[in-house]
Amino acid sequence: MAAGPVRRVVIVGGGTAGWMAAAVLAHQFEAAACATTLIESVDIGTVGVGEATIPPILQFNRLLGIDEDELVQATGATYKLGIEFRDWGAIGERYFHPFGHFRADLNGIPFHQHWLSAREGALADYSLVTQAAYAGRFIRPVDDPAHVHSRMAYALHFDAVRYARFLSARAIASGVTRIEGRIVDVERDARGYVAAVVTADGQRIEGDLFIDCSGFRGLLIEQSLQTGYADWSHWLPMDRAVAVPSVADAVTLPFTRSTARPAGWQWRIPLQHRVGNGHVYSSRYLSDDEATADLLSAIDGEPTAEPRLLRFTTGMRRRFWNGNVVALGLAAGFLEPLESTSIHLVQRGIVTLMSLFPDGDFDPATTAEYNRLMTREFEAVRDFIILHYHLTRRDDAPLWNHVRTMAIPETLADRIALFAVHGRLMLDPGELFREPSWTAVMLGQGLWPRKPDPVAAQAAPQIAETLTRMRALIGRGVAAMPTHSEFLAQRSRRAAA
Repeated sequence: MAAGPVRRVVIVGGGTAGWMAAAVLAHQFEAAACATTLIESVDIGTVGVGEATIPPILQFNRLLGIDEDELVQATGATYKLGIEFRDWGAIGERYFHPFGHFRADLNGIPFHQHWLSAREGALADYSLVTQAAYAGRFIRPVDDPAHVHSRMAYALHFDAVRYARFLSARAIASGVTRIEGRIVDVERDARGYVAAVVTADGQRIEGDLFIDCSGFRGLLIEQSLQTGYADWSHWLPMDRAVAVPSVADAVTLPFTRSTARPAGWQWRIPLQHRVGNGHVYSSRYLSDDEATADLLSAIDGEPTAEPRLLRFTTGMRRRFWNGNVVALGLAAGFLEPLESTSIHLVQRGIVTLMSLFPDGDFDPATTAEYNRLMTREFEAVRDFIILHYHLTRRDDAPLWNHVRTMAIPETLADRIALFAVHGRLMLDPGELFREPSWTAVMLGQGLWPRKPDPVAAQAAPQIAETLTRMRALIGRGVAAMPTHSEFLAQRSRRAAA
């Protein structure tokens, strides 16, 4: 006899991952049809340093019917047009990884191929987003393909703790039950599935589906079910981060900055009420005290709190869905926040779960497909992050000598080899990072194709004038935008009205 529908979902852990999941479940299901309970303890802190996002977060917020102006005001958010990388290819160099596209493809040929053949100006000259970022300007895209501002693409910087709080209020108002408590026992049924969790004060919470958002410890997915972990530290040796906030900038720029350091890299994320700073590093090459001192000496403003140390092992669970437990966030795995993918991987996990939502049978084909899709997602992000390290030309420190010369995943090695010939990229349809992203990093770190694309090379003499017009159009488009600070002030007044 077939099992009935899932009627009770229990989320173990709050934070960004837990409340993102709770908000989606509350939006999707009436509480009478499928009740959602979230258990969290104020005694167990959350990591709470995921402050930078990528454009898919906008789709997530729209799915929930969130007013963006309200969200920006509630979370101290700023707008993000991409990431500036300093000292990654070589000391003294910088490049920008923009969101969205460079100018339009021409005659079905990717734009970067035309640029590589013509070499008119810098590639960044053809990115509206890059030029707006460096000019400190911002505007949301307009719904008119003929308008230059239709090419804008963006994400958000926000206070992750405030974002979780914002979502929790919405989720609870929509019927999610929050239980304060520290889980001390996990009960399993005859199949080995989790049947209930027990809190320190004796509450016993039963469920049909459990979502593990308990952080690195993986209370259900690992401590109870012993799912296993794929360790990727041989490719990504960073295993520590120290984070500290500092006073807000007088003028807030709309981008994240990543600066390579001798034993890792430093992030800088501007919010309205503060700046988020952090140093990701390898303990093999740098002590915690040295990393903290380096960070404090490099930040621009006065720190507003004590530095916070995080320890991690880069990798992922061998299964994200095991039995009736689905892991999200740090319980699912960890990839350093070099390309701001932490919250995105939570989002992908939730969206994929909703598309494969089970009944009480928990059919193995469903869980296998979920695990296949999420493994592909994690591995694709892993390869893109490794790319930044492996393409360095730095030889000034042991870390950079190691990552430059190490063996890399075959999938990434093949992609680099193909690009190195004619600048070509063959991407799967569902990949997160598209041609502009790969192109920005590969060219930005000095991987130049040996030969031009044969088709683009034939068209090069005919497109020079077109390229000149494109640069001029972008210049006018940037000049017509308000400054980032002006835009924030305008939208803040709207949200408060």
